[in-house]
Amino acid sequence: MTSSLTVIGLGYVGLPLAREACRSGLAVTGLDIDPSVVAGLMNGQTHVDDVNSSDLAEMLQAGFHVTSDSTCLESSDTVVICVPTPLNEYGTPNLDAVKAATRTVSEKLQPGTLVVLESTTYPGTTEDIIRPILEAGSGLSAGTDFYLSYSPERIDPGNPDWGLRNTPKVVGGLTPTCTEQAVRFYDQIVDTVVPTVGTREAELAKLLENTYRHVNIALMNEMSVFCHELDVDLWAAIEAAKTKPFGYEAFYPGPGVGGHCIPIDPNYLSWVVRSVGYRFRFVELAEEISDRMPAYVAKRVQDSLNADKKSVNGSVVLLLGVTYKANVSDLRETAARPLAAQLSTMGADVRYFDPYAETFNFNGRELVSEDDLEVALANADLTVLVQAHDEIVESGALSRAGRILDTRGVLSGDNVERL
Repeated sequence: MTSSLTVIGLGYVGLPLAREACRSGLAVTGLDIDPSVVAGLMNGQTHVDDVNSSDLAEMLQAGFHVTSDSTCLESSDTVVICVPTPLNEYGTPNLDAVKAATRTVSEKLQPGTLVVLESTTYPGTTEDIIRPILEAGSGLSAGTDFYLSYSPERIDPGNPDWGLRNTPKVVGGLTPTCTEQAVRFYDQIVDTVVPTVGTREAELAKLLENTYRHVNIALMNEMSVFCHELDVDLWAAIEAAKTKPFGYEAFYPGPGVGGHCIPIDPNYLSWVVRSVGYRFRFVELAEEISDRMPAYVAKRVQDSLNADKKSVNGSVVLLLGVTYKANVSDLRETAARPLAAQLSTMGADVRYFDPYAETFNFNGRELVSEDDLEVALANADLTVLVQAHDEIVESGALSRAGRILDTRGVLSGDNVERL
């Protein structure tokens, strides 16, 4: 049984992993290059929604140690890399953080260590990029002197039902023995481990999951545009269709796509497909459709204000919920940002209310959340529900508001118009 673990990168993926490992009795060290993250965690301050202060206190009591000193790697049986993999300014994969973390591991790598990459990436990364760096820096051979595997993260922030422990964990190793070692490690901290053929198949599995969602959400976004013109209630049609017990899964439209997966991960697959001479036209089209949704929502705002004989220019437009997902504080790639920018360009006085986001920036501007929801609603010429936080939807205040454009399909009433 693995007794010591180092998790590199203590964000929304790495910190929940460290928590479950602590709960399983492993000696866990968190390695992060951000001094504020290290200091905050060691002082009991969490920065990840899914790991609260009491979780962190339990981890620290169990011996969880956080550091920026890479010498901890020398005594680790297992090293898991959970660093960000964003897109660069050209929309192509940026693996700088992965490469830097891998070089750090290579300098301290010991024989018999299991190294696992969890960062989302394209097929071939583990074998063609991670392996050479580790071997060159350590003088060891992957699959012989140390074990190398890939296991895609499946964290769904804010999901009360599915967490790291009860979500099946896919693993694929460089060799069958590498896969066996990875399965043995993850068996300690998750309920179900799913071994697959190899690293490339495990890498593709993550992109396949999110590309599937990306394409289907885009389908619903496009349908929302023409259903409005056809005077068809798309939301009612979806509810009717989802009663079919087979052959259908419900997806929903919205003001755009945001977060750490849907807007980014399919581009990794599209990029690697282009590298072998093809175009992934489904992904490109889905991205085009969803990218134009904020502008479409702004047009709907304009239409709604016109119905009240008001102009966008000079009107107070209140955005409710600006995070990328309901009931979380994460603002990464949120659709609220391009929507706010578009409305501001049209002359609107953009304001927002979000109990999860004290500040919100777009176009170089920083706004502070309105303090009182009822007052904010009373002062708005139009309200747009961008993110359906429970605290907003269940407040009761929305029924007393003026005109509301609901982009999430969760409100009803005479003052509500759905996307």
